[in-house]
Amino acid sequence: MSARSLNKVILIGNLTRDPELRYTPSGTAVATFSLATNREWVDSTGQKQESAEFHRIVAWNKLAEICSQILTKGRKIYVEGRLQTRNWQSQDGQERQTTEIVISEMIALGEPKNNSGAVEEQQYVPEEQVYVPEEVATKEEPMEEVKEKKVSKKEKVSAAEVADDIPF
Repeated sequence: MSARSLNKVILIGNLTRDPELRYTPSGTAVATFSLATNREWVDSTGQKQESAEFHRIVAWNKLAEICSQILTKGRKIYVEGRLQTRNWQSQDGQERQTTEIVISEMIALGEPKNNSGAVEEQQYVPEEQVYVPEEVATKEEPMEEVKEKKVSKKEKVSAAEVADDIPF
C-alpha cells in the first residue's frame, strides 16, 4: 500500500508552567510542559467570544534540556511535532489514555518574563540560537520508563553556551 499519511502539529502559544525535566533509566532527557493557544470569534449575536486550548508538550534529548533551561511560564513559543496517544494503567488499576504533542522543533519567541511580568534581560536568548533541528530531538524512549524523580531547573545558560551545543 503506497498511500501516504501525515501527522504534523504546529502551534504558537504561551507556556502555562515551567518545563519539568526528567531522565529515563538509560539517561535520556525528557521535558514536559503545557502550552495554551487562544481563539477569538464573533458569535451570531455579534458578541466577541474567546476560548483557550491546553496542549501537553513532550520534548526529548537535547531539545528537552534546552527547553528546561530557557523556557519559563508565560513565554511565547513556536513548536512543531506530531500527535501521540499513550495508554497506561494507573496505580488504582484504571486504564488511562492521553494525547500529547511530541515536538521535534521549538523556537522561543519574544523575551522571557518573570512572575511580575517584567522582562528578564539576562535570560534572553535570540530566537535563531534556540532552534533545534529535528535530527537532534527525535530519539525517544517509552514514557513508562521515565523516572518519576523531577530534576530541578538547571542554571540559566547564555546565548553563546546554547549556540555551542547546537550541532549545525
